[in-house]
Amino acid sequence: MKTLIFSVINAFAVLGVSAQQQTAVDFTVANYQITINPLTKEVSGSGELIFDVLKPVDSIFIDAHYMEFESLELNSSEVKYNVHTNKLLIHHDFEPSNKNSLSFNFKAYPKQTIYFVGWDSDAPNQVWTQGQGKYTSHWLPSFDDVNEKLIFNVSVDFYSDYSLNSNGLLIEKTMINDSISRWTYQMKQPMSSYLVAIAAGRYSNIFDKSASGIPLEMYYAPYDSLKAEPTYRYTTEIFNFLEEEIGVAYPWEIHRQVPVHDFLYAGMENTTLTIFSDSYMVDDREFNDKNYVNVNAHELAHHWFGNLVTAQSSEHHWLHEGFSTYYALLAERHVFGDDYFYWRLYEYANQLKAQQQSGSATGLLNAQASSLTFYQKGAVVLYLLRKKIGDKAFKNAVANYLHKHSFAAAKTSDFIRESEAESGISLSNFVSKWLEENSFDYYDVLEALKDDSMLIRDYEMIDCELFQSKCKDYLTMPLDPKIKSKLIAQYPNLINQNHFNEGWEVRQAIAITLTEIPEKLKSNFESLLQDTSYVTVESALYKLWTNFPKDREKYLDKLEEVEGNNLKNVRLLWLALAIATPEYKIDNKNQFIEELINYTSKDFSFEIRQSAFSYLKMLNLWSPDALNNLYEASKHHNWRFQSYSKEIIEKLSAQSRYKEFFNSKN
Repeated sequence: MKTLIFSVINAFAVLGVSAQQQTAVDFTVANYQITINPLTKEVSGSGELIFDVLKPVDSIFIDAHYMEFESLELNSSEVKYNVHTNKLLIHHDFEPSNKNSLSFNFKAYPKQTIYFVGWDSDAPNQVWTQGQGKYTSHWLPSFDDVNEKLIFNVSVDFYSDYSLNSNGLLIEKTMINDSISRWTYQMKQPMSSYLVAIAAGRYSNIFDKSASGIPLEMYYAPYDSLKAEPTYRYTTEIFNFLEEEIGVAYPWEIHRQVPVHDFLYAGMENTTLTIFSDSYMVDDREFNDKNYVNVNAHELAHHWFGNLVTAQSSEHHWLHEGFSTYYALLAERHVFGDDYFYWRLYEYANQLKAQQQSGSATGLLNAQASSLTFYQKGAVVLYLLRKKIGDKAFKNAVANYLHKHSFAAAKTSDFIRESEAESGISLSNFVSKWLEENSFDYYDVLEALKDDSMLIRDYEMIDCELFQSKCKDYLTMPLDPKIKSKLIAQYPNLINQNHFNEGWEVRQAIAITLTEIPEKLKSNFESLLQDTSYVTVESALYKLWTNFPKDREKYLDKLEEVEGNNLKNVRLLWLALAIATPEYKIDNKNQFIEELINYTSKDFSFEIRQSAFSYLKMLNLWSPDALNNLYEASKHHNWRFQSYSKEIIEKLSAQSRYKEFFNSKN
């Protein structure tokens, strides 16, 4: 009981310190010298925090999860401190003063936020961080409160033959010994702790410079050299466009982009250092199916919306994600044209309509809102606001908002105030309907899009289900590929040989939509096996294999050497079909099975592993190696992949022959 009482008192003490620190202390600079050991998964080093005391206070804190501290000094003198599970508490009678110094040594073995990938497998050896929200304090003593902004200067000791990137300018790289170098990075402006980042790996790079003179560094793994240009295509153009469109100069001194293996999300906007998933490294053939352009623009836009001006609290999170989603669409509009822009907004509106119909819609200012709300609804709302108040007022409002709250935090009302001031229009009803209410008025959005876009007007008007008698005529007209794809999906029986001569979007729609392939279209459908889209090739292979059993060996022979996209989509399907075709290369069956099982190992990305597991599940091929890989996957740092693996384990454990195996692991 005594232990419990002390624990409760301790917890309240920490909460009290957290509350009073908001107004009593201002941390301004963080200087770190750290060493990263990927083999022991240890982060250690020294830190110095510079801060001003604004009013008397008896203690201050640093957020630090499960860290060891020693040699703490306040202004070069020893000071009392306590280490809690998630905080370092410093006890002292602080009086108002400037430029105080708190120095310390620390050591941590983080369980999250910094990831040591590939050091125990054949995957690329990398170390990277993901501090989104308030998680940097798991590997670096810092501040979970996004309102606490500091200038971070970080020096890192790591293997000399690697590239190591962090925030700000690289001031110098020096040799520590024969194998270790020290990279010293400095920032000029303050930022929230969640934006501190490190990305280390073996990389080559491309250098460019924006029209305003900002250095642009684009990294890639040497084995992805042929994917570098398609991946980073339009990067400089996007950068120049966003600077001009936003109307505020890029607020930082450099911009880097680094792809990493098994990243948790698509990308992360760490200040001056965007980290993104290497699954976006694509070649020319993959570009249409999946490219990096949107992620590239989105993370860059965050350098204004989130990094320069940070939302004060989670209820204003759309100021980050809605703005970055919207400006990424504007950048894509600049690259791909108006139809692309309006089509994406139309897709967003339909996703939000589905969310509304499911009963899960929330207001944009709800701190618990979904990603769909923060991102897509936020972008749609900005589109509607701009349409309401006009281009000039909108752009001026954005620029004023960014200037007034630079390197600080803001609320939604701050932006709305600027919009009202520039337009002279009261936005209280607009805010109530589009930001506060849970409902989403799909038809208002649709009318706005139809007003702006002929593509959306035609797409809504030309409909086989509404005008069945005209459908055949529609399919002969020179319509937008998206409209043709819609009609093909509605009436696939009207597909004829001429449709195979259309663009890749129409051919892909045929490959995905057509379930039963008429004999008269067989040769046309076979031509899809050579399509420029790997998604089309994958779908065509499966449909042909299903429809024409006698020709299965011919189709398999034709694609035996094709891997597909960077997630090996064609190869994985090919292996599954080759295994499932009884008479096909009987002597090689075991080899095919071993290859498919090998793709479930941690030598490969979690996306490839998940696809391989799905095929093993369909084929019910669970060897000891596959089961071991599945169990290992259930511990993976990517929570979606981890959950997927656990679901399979749960179902397999219901069978006696697998239950004993998984019980032995626990």
